[in-house]
Amino acid sequence: MDTIKIRGARTHNLKNINLDLPRNRLTVITGLSGSGKSSLAFDTLYAEGQRRYVESLSAYARQFLQMMEKPDVDLIEGLSPAISIEQKATSHNPRSTVGTVTEIHDYLRLLYARAGTPHCPDHGLPLEAMSVSQMVDHALALPTDTRLMILAPVVADRKGEQLELFAELRAQGFVRLRVDATVYDIDSLPKLAKTKKHTVDVVIDRLKVKEDQHQRLAESFETALRHADGRALAVEMDSGKEHLFSSKFACPVCSYSLQELEPRLFSFNNPMGACPSCDGLGQIQFFDPIRVVAYPHLSLAEGAIKGWDKRNQFYFQMLESLAAHYSIDTSVPFEGLPENLRKIILYGSGTEQIKFKYLSEKGTRFERSHAFEGIINSMERRYRESDSLSVRDDLVKYLNHKPCPECQGQRLRREARHVFVGGQTISAISHLSLMQCRDFFEELTLIGHKAQIAEKILKELTSRLSFLINVGLNYLSLDRSAETLSGGEAQRIRLASQIGSGLTGVMYVLDEPSIGLHQRDNVRLLETLIHLRDLGNTVIVVEHDQEAIEAADYVVDIGPGAGEHGGEIVAEGTPQQVAANSASLTGAFLSGRRRIAIPDLRTPPVTDRWLKILDAGGNNLKQVNLEIPVGLFTCVSGVSGSGKSTLINDTLYAAAARHLYAATTEPAAYGEITGLEFFDKVINVDQSPIGRTPRSNPATYTGLLTPIRELFAGVPAARERGYGPGRFSFNVKGGRCEACQGDGMIKVEMHFLPDIFVACDVCHSKRYNRETLEVRFKGKTIHEVLQMTVEQAREFFDAIPLVARKLQTLMDVGLSYIQLGQSAVTLSGGEAQRVKLALELSKRDTGRTLYVLDEPTTGLHFHDIEMLLSVLHRLRDHGNTIVVIEHNLDVIKTADWVVDLGPEGGDGGGRIIACGTPEQVANVHDSPTGHYLKKLLAGANRTQLTTKTQKRRAS
Repeated sequence: MDTIKIRGARTHNLKNINLDLPRNRLTVITGLSGSGKSSLAFDTLYAEGQRRYVESLSAYARQFLQMMEKPDVDLIEGLSPAISIEQKATSHNPRSTVGTVTEIHDYLRLLYARAGTPHCPDHGLPLEAMSVSQMVDHALALPTDTRLMILAPVVADRKGEQLELFAELRAQGFVRLRVDATVYDIDSLPKLAKTKKHTVDVVIDRLKVKEDQHQRLAESFETALRHADGRALAVEMDSGKEHLFSSKFACPVCSYSLQELEPRLFSFNNPMGACPSCDGLGQIQFFDPIRVVAYPHLSLAEGAIKGWDKRNQFYFQMLESLAAHYSIDTSVPFEGLPENLRKIILYGSGTEQIKFKYLSEKGTRFERSHAFEGIINSMERRYRESDSLSVRDDLVKYLNHKPCPECQGQRLRREARHVFVGGQTISAISHLSLMQCRDFFEELTLIGHKAQIAEKILKELTSRLSFLINVGLNYLSLDRSAETLSGGEAQRIRLASQIGSGLTGVMYVLDEPSIGLHQRDNVRLLETLIHLRDLGNTVIVVEHDQEAIEAADYVVDIGPGAGEHGGEIVAEGTPQQVAANSASLTGAFLSGRRRIAIPDLRTPPVTDRWLKILDAGGNNLKQVNLEIPVGLFTCVSGVSGSGKSTLINDTLYAAAARHLYAATTEPAAYGEITGLEFFDKVINVDQSPIGRTPRSNPATYTGLLTPIRELFAGVPAARERGYGPGRFSFNVKGGRCEACQGDGMIKVEMHFLPDIFVACDVCHSKRYNRETLEVRFKGKTIHEVLQMTVEQAREFFDAIPLVARKLQTLMDVGLSYIQLGQSAVTLSGGEAQRVKLALELSKRDTGRTLYVLDEPTTGLHFHDIEMLLSVLHRLRDHGNTIVVIEHNLDVIKTADWVVDLGPEGGDGGGRIIACGTPEQVANVHDSPTGHYLKKLLAGANRTQLTTKTQKRRAS
């Protein structure tokens, strides 16, 4: 069968569609946000493919696998076993790294265990166990007639006269000893100083290197090994050069030894390999003085240290006694106190006794003398000893993380950190970028049996690293924590792992794999998808990227609108056929009939209105100086891994939030920040979920539900019954259905089948009890209102300005299709980000806000990007400053100012290589973004700004 036949698909908003998709081809499904792309790709095709595969397994095996819900479809034929690669975080486990997730770390551990050379941590000498034959071969390799002295090192740097040792050696028949580098007859030894360290070697033999001395050398080495606990020393008598040998993994100098190397020694998730100080996490928790002293500009009495001010009588009277002892003025700002006094307050008085005055529960005063523990030491003790969750939760906000002082963040124990392959430790290799890592292994040359052992391991390592590099992840390192990866990065890691598995005859379903990728890296990603197809697989991609659509074998455009206005096949066929289809909105953008226009006028920055960060050096940043014009729309671009998120999210936003809100998050390293006087708010509109429970929804997050509940409480029927706004909340007792506690569903565990959620048979999934649902506003119950889409609710509440204004902002950001009561956990990252943006739009605008957005075009169609840009330009026109991290060229070309980082990812990036208007950046030869921008600007159409907008922006 050459096609996947779908008949009567009605999942979610799909309108009974019929579709034939080619097998073993690359198919792109595109369309507006909310049009039904994911419903077709994931909830229909993938769900049915996975369900059929799992159903073929035994009942015992099925209980360990998550089964998908059967999609609402009449017929699907021609399906293969399905694998879904979605945009979700790889792991929230701090022990997971890029290396462990991709299994590359397992191959690394095997390589170091089988081909590694351990070294002494103190002396840096290799711990190579040699047989007597190898020692003899080593000696015979010296030039012929070299005069050698074979020694047994019996004492190394040890104090004492060594009289007993000398007597014992004399009794054994030895005639010469080397003491502190000088050879003596055993009967004429000098008297050794008792308090000084001495080195004593027994002279076993003296001979010239000749081919026929094989037997004599072997006997001499055996004697030396027997008397020196497995060690022997060969000294070239003319040059004084020494050759140390050991018959076991031990340091020839200090006897530091190691058992045979095993892969688990190099695992930070195994007790045998993990650093004992941090248990393999690479960092430790500590009470951060910056968080403890939250308000250093206040005095101790005013509350510089929260919980130790006048409101907490017990702790403050301790501080008063301490202040009296050391003459500390409790009305002086904490930051104005001398350094030594600040240290005593935080870390204690040591052994010095202080007379403390306490007030008992009965009101009587008493004195007691003891040392002061210190505020931070007190917190550490209480956090460690307390069984109270509330106490620990209260203290945890003062904790921060720092690299483990024992392993310096390398996670491994001391022994594992001193095993080398090609002159590098496993920690050093893991810290390299994936590109540098592959180059190292390709150039690595091993000799002898180690080369044979490592051959297959190295082949597997370079192969897996190449797959990751080919999907645009060359800037990552193997020790990068998996919880710091973006959804796009995590998806591409899983994609690379699938290519490495070499499966054929499989249907892969991917969700926007181009997210977070610069235009330059997109080409390699598309080559990877084509390679996956050429292996004999069907590749189905939900995607909006123009290059991806044009590279597809088959394109399906779903629309024409979003939500209830979507769910239909608008166009299908080759990219050329879709582009030529007059009914297809996607086709209009592909063919150039419609474009996102460029403003005809660029507003120049005002000379003295700049937000500046100087000497930013976090992660891979190379002490960059960032300048952002205040009141304009700035786009920060650059190849993947060039340092955009570090510069904007970790440095600019964190520093601004600390200045404006006294936030506790530590910004990345920087020298100075100026220009914050132009702002009274900073808002980071990111893609984190708006809620982590099914109870959270757009209505509760944006504050819509509060005025809606007040409207219902004002209805005559509600007033007659005495219902307040709380009656219409499904989160508290009173108006909610108590059978399901306001969830509307009841979970039933099935063990051999997937857990199912059945409709509550009391409220029938309406969440509220019968009495609450009897109250109606304009003929609708509260349940029916929450079931409305934003578009329907906007029309319904048109006469209520407070509600209508908030609903209009949701429509302005392209979310007309989501339901007011839709569970927050079902929203994509891009949808969650736009809900947050709508919330900010609905607030009173001061015109002095700094907005920071990270890739807001995620999941957006060309038409949705047009709507988003109009919203961002509207914010900008009100005097606000917009800073957007973005790869989408349609966004970059409409910005007032562009900052381009690069030129590469990882260590090859971290520099600002271009800044200015899009036209200026397009003319910078070294800018990868400029290269693609130049092509786009050349054939662009422009829009003239209205006179009103020009005047507002000029002022």
